Amino acid sequence: MEFNFDTSIDRYGTASVKWNKYGRRDIIPMWVADMDFACAPAIVEALRRRVDHPIYGYSEPPSGLADATISHLENQYGWKIQPEWIVWLPGLVVGLNVVCRAFGREGADVLTAVPIYPPFLSAPANAARHAVRVQMLEANGAWHWDMAALERAITPSSRLLLLCNPHNPVGRVFSRDELREIADACVRHNLILCSDEIHNGLVLDTGKRHIPVASLSEEIAQRTVTLMSASKTFNLPALGCAYAIASNPDVRAKLKKAMAGIVHHVGLMGYIATEAAYRKGKDWQLALLDYLRGNRDLVEREIAKVPGLRIWHAEATYLSWIDARELRTDDPLQFFSDAGVGLYDGALFGAPGFLRLNFACPRPLLERALERMARAVDARRD
Repeated sequence: MEFNFDTSIDRYGTASVKWNKYGRRDIIPMWVADMDFACAPAIVEALRRRVDHPIYGYSEPPSGLADATISHLENQYGWKIQPEWIVWLPGLVVGLNVVCRAFGREGADVLTAVPIYPPFLSAPANAARHAVRVQMLEANGAWHWDMAALERAITPSSRLLLLCNPHNPVGRVFSRDELREIADACVRHNLILCSDEIHNGLVLDTGKRHIPVASLSEEIAQRTVTLMSASKTFNLPALGCAYAIASNPDVRAKLKKAMAGIVHHVGLMGYIATEAAYRKGKDWQLALLDYLRGNRDLVEREIAKVPGLRIWHAEATYLSWIDARELRTDDPLQFFSDAGVGLYDGALFGAPGFLRLNFACPRPLLERALERMARAVDARRD
């Protein structure tokens, strides 16, 4: 089946957070991680069939959903899980906040590496915990966890470590050795490891493979909460369905206790879409990855030509991480917004002077945005 990702779809009037941010101003929105592609036809059809039944009452996970999820994880990653390990959630950010509430006491330290997706920094504060930022190392054109700095940051108050793999925003797919180093540090210091793996289905480099950190060993699995969702790969964030995987029953019990009375159940359409994605979305996903590789290569090629900008290779995700500090402007976000391109401010990721660019859009739109960025920098130099 052929899928046309070049088709431009008007999202105005659809209550789109991404497109409504700038109103009707001529600014191309490339900030929030939301794709401008039509949903996989198999998912649309599954939703349409359920909508045709006119009662939308309280729902539980459909009978085949757990099996579809289990099969998906085993087929993709060789990771065998049990249905009772799954805790359904209405969103991955909800999961981050639940995990921060579930482990340690108020005032405890929650460790993570920056730059990082903003909820990693806000979730600890929401739970009256302290977010401890460990600066990542950039070497040989790639970003890495600084394990020596992590060891120095761990204190008797440390209870939890938050990992993002594939990493948002730097686009790394961490290797088995890198993951084992991080996991071994958690074992040595008796930390719970929470791994956000929502971008697991968006590995772009054909030589790379996503490895669920909990699959490394039983010892690691017993202290790990893995957060996943079909929402990033299949662009379903509005349907609100994610899940935590925890093989340790005590860990699951703490998660459920932290959720009690606060976290609402997942909506029926989120369940339906997730099952359809895992059962029938593979062809669409493979076509998407091929298209995204082309977009990524275009972004990396064009941004590398722009004086004052530096970009890193995105091994996964549909997000590019750009260093704009050499532009010598007080506000690179506003600079490019004035040029008609809406990016995400790196300061929110713990990295002032950096920008994140979402390239999951039709290529003609992406080309127009990149032209605007290059033209703005050239005009500034004249």
